Amino acid sequence: MGNMVCPNFKVCVTPQFEVLTQDQRQQIYFGALEILARTGAQIHDERTLELLQQNGCQVEGTRVYFPRALVEWAVAAAPSYVTIYDRNGRPAMYLGGNNVYFGPGPTNTFHLDPFTGERRKPLKTDKADVARVVDALPNIDYAMDLGTPSDVTSTLADVHAFDAMVRNTEKPIVHWGFDVEQYEDIIKMAAAVKGGLEQLARRPFIVLYSESSPPLVHSKEAIAKALYAAEMGIPVIYTPCVMAGATAPATMAGTLAITVAESLAGLTAVQLLKKGAPFIMGGVISIMDMSSTILSYGAPEFNLLQAALAEVAHHIGLPVFGTGGCIDSKVLDAQAAAEAAQSILLSALSGANLVHDCGYMEFGSTGSVELLVLDDEIIGYVKRIMRGINIDDESLALEVIDRVGPGGHFLGEDHTMAHFRTETWFPTLCDRRRYDDWVAHGSTSLEQRLKEKTQAIIRGHQPRPLPDHVLARLDEIVSAAEEREAAKAKKRR
Repeated sequence: MGNMVCPNFKVCVTPQFEVLTQDQRQQIYFGALEILARTGAQIHDERTLELLQQNGCQVEGTRVYFPRALVEWAVAAAPSYVTIYDRNGRPAMYLGGNNVYFGPGPTNTFHLDPFTGERRKPLKTDKADVARVVDALPNIDYAMDLGTPSDVTSTLADVHAFDAMVRNTEKPIVHWGFDVEQYEDIIKMAAAVKGGLEQLARRPFIVLYSESSPPLVHSKEAIAKALYAAEMGIPVIYTPCVMAGATAPATMAGTLAITVAESLAGLTAVQLLKKGAPFIMGGVISIMDMSSTILSYGAPEFNLLQAALAEVAHHIGLPVFGTGGCIDSKVLDAQAAAEAAQSILLSALSGANLVHDCGYMEFGSTGSVELLVLDDEIIGYVKRIMRGINIDDESLALEVIDRVGPGGHFLGEDHTMAHFRTETWFPTLCDRRRYDDWVAHGSTSLEQRLKEKTQAIIRGHQPRPLPDHVLARLDEIVSAAEEREAAKAKKRR
């Protein structure tokens, strides 16, 4: 093709996918602004109420009505990209645009033991195992706890989970906290790892998140945590968990509008407190299955809503918290693989930035590191799809085709050797061997190979340890938190 000029030539670097048109995205955004202005929201934090009232919001008790112009100002004030670093200070995630990163989810009630298969309460040691598995998997970009530890002081389960994770992975950590006090503990620990709060804020390796209470209720803990994270310079996710037909209208458009409104209320408060504070718009949204009353992670509407939310976030220029790699199935079966694959693919196609809940089974009730390992394989598959097809003189290979000619083969060509490794995705779990070779190697099922790989990572992967003085400081912070909680318990008695 030489140096041929192709006027008006359009390039599709990745596959193209859209749920909403630009006009529809604008409609959802305008609908959210209308909800905040006309219906308002309940805010149960005095500091936030005062901040909002001082900046033009109408406040009637705990009910707040947000002027449209104020919310639009807040959207414009927030950064469109947020950079997250790893534990060592290297850039790890550029949250914004269509950049997509995957990780587990938090706070599951149960843990699927990868050695015994038992569904049981999570332990702190499980959080260390989750972090080690995250550290080892090439397609999992950050850590979350995948279950609230039950063998520690209950009011410090969040602190203990962070303690276990930060010791066992160099990757970024997205985490939660019961209240501002626990946020303080977690930030102290992260600052100890980085050598100080200033260094942590400059290159954050943690993202904190908080949840409102749909429909349109913001608890004292939820909004206060978001403001505290902003004050400390730590990126914050503000995410409602919305059920169409229960805590939102049964229609997809109405559910999207109220979800965006929930997150924008948090954004407005955060930006008023600290203009330019890093903020990630959230929303875990699906239907309430009317036959079981669960929030379904495997429903087609779940994937549709999550993809549409990502598009609305892109439209208004905010990074977005996505959801994928999660299932309704209670076991790792065909249903599990289908549900996980669909949500991962649509999350990637929609460009959701921080996709969480990989490893979620049983509509979020149970965390599974085996599912996390399976998700890693699926993400690798999907990443190859997202790379698309490169078309240029080298990839068209017209000279090579002409040289080989009819009836030849390309196995011995230098062109093949130069490109087959980068053009082709190679699985680590999915089996492509010929039948006799598969039989010779034990006729294993995917489930067996998955269990073996997961157990091998937990037993064998050793993350780079933190320095002894940092480990000692983490111990001090956890011990001080334990003493504080013990004193509170004694006072209550």
